[in-house]
Amino acid sequence: MRISLCRSELRDAAAIHEMQIKAFMPLLEKYQDYETSPANESLERIVSRINQSFTDYYIIKSFDIPVGGIRIVRKDNKTYRVSPVFILPEHQGKGVAQKVFETIEQIYNDARKWELDTILQEQGNCYLYEKLGYKRTEKTEVINDKMTIVYYEKYIPQN
Repeated sequence: MRISLCRSELRDAAAIHEMQIKAFMPLLEKYQDYETSPANESLERIVSRINQSFTDYYIIKSFDIPVGGIRIVRKDNKTYRVSPVFILPEHQGKGVAQKVFETIEQIYNDARKWELDTILQEQGNCYLYEKLGYKRTEKTEVINDKMTIVYYEKYIPQN
């Protein structure tokens, strides 16, 4: 499988928005987290994030076909946050996300720490992140009676 990350520009905002809605809609329907779901974000919100000086957005491509997106937020002390990352439903379960995480760790090879969060009830996501070396923190956030957000971090050993 050939996975590539293409740095996004403003003109990509609508395509990212459309893929993000498609990728997160099943979770929005399942958990009804209307305030927090990326499926409910506006195009304007994605545009403003692309314009942030501390944010890098990428379109994830498999054999040059857009299959998802990832946003990397640069924080202090060589800490990076993934928020959000998404793969279109028809491309999930094929190892795309694993390749994406390998790639971002190569691109941001100065990172000392990575952060992300996911839905506790989505055990597949939790399993993936743990398999990639992320550890759960103590922080959790109850969104509603169906859904809790859990936070993960991964420390990168320095040579």
